[in-house]
Amino acid sequence: MSPNLIVAVSFGLLIPSRIVLHAKYGGLNVHPSLLPEYNHLNSPTTRTIPTNSARLPGPAPLHHTLLEGRKTTGVTLQTLHPTQFDKGEIIAQTPYPGIEHDAESVEQLRDLTAPLGAELLVNSIRNGSFVAPVQGTGWYRGDQSLTRFKKASKIGPEDRHIDWASWSADEILRRQRVIGPLWNFAESLVQDESGERRGTRRLIWEHGFRLLQEEFHLFPAIGQPIVVGLSKTTKKVYVRTCDGQVLVPNHIKIEGGATTAGFHAIRARGLAPIPSTVNESQHPAHDFVPFYSRLS
Repeated sequence: MSPNLIVAVSFGLLIPSRIVLHAKYGGLNVHPSLLPEYNHLNSPTTRTIPTNSARLPGPAPLHHTLLEGRKTTGVTLQTLHPTQFDKGEIIAQTPYPGIEHDAESVEQLRDLTAPLGAELLVNSIRNGSFVAPVQGTGWYRGDQSLTRFKKASKIGPEDRHIDWASWSADEILRRQRVIGPLWNFAESLVQDESGERRGTRRLIWEHGFRLLQEEFHLFPAIGQPIVVGLSKTTKKVYVRTCDGQVLVPNHIKIEGGATTAGFHAIRARGLAPIPSTVNESQHPAHDFVPFYSRLS
């Protein structure tokens, strides 16, 4: 028995052509951004879309809307293309240039766009605009020179891998909020019965960072964590970013271990030469110890 219509909402996978073509009326897709119909990236006459635009073809538009700090969003109803993502005919869209929002998480942005997508879908089914021949529409129609779009690629591990040399404090905090937890590699040095063993540990910033608001008198290298404090209860880990800010990790998880406070995590895994006891009377208030290496 053949289906009449296939509906895909935030599915993230390409529905096989044998299924789409087998349905009497094909398929519909609700996509949470203002999609283009044409994408002539190799055309010499194209001109670039403004960076604050709401057009993001690809499987993760909500994430990229927030990661890029875009303040507008939208929803598109399109037909399902049998062989490509986001290449169907656009049937309906929310108004151009997009809907302003103040969402800070994917969940908040989804809550905003879901009712809009549902309304577009229900209206299309009621008025039969999905029945062939489909009359394409969209914000760009009549100006096909607006065709240079950024793809909202699927979020992967490297999107969470902090690049301390180029990511600002705001960028790190935003990524932590949207797709966290983030991670890095750090060199370790462990002493046991067989001597010293060097290695590399993966650090997962399990609960993110807080931006240091207090005055900080130390100037560690960018991406070089330091441990500051006199006792176990006051020791904290600090990391300087490329824009001169300082981040304090809330908790750290060393891959394969438990999530603990920063000081306890790095001490247990040999990431910095921290003594087991500290005589407070012999150490200045800002005594500090750096990690063996910068974060990579």
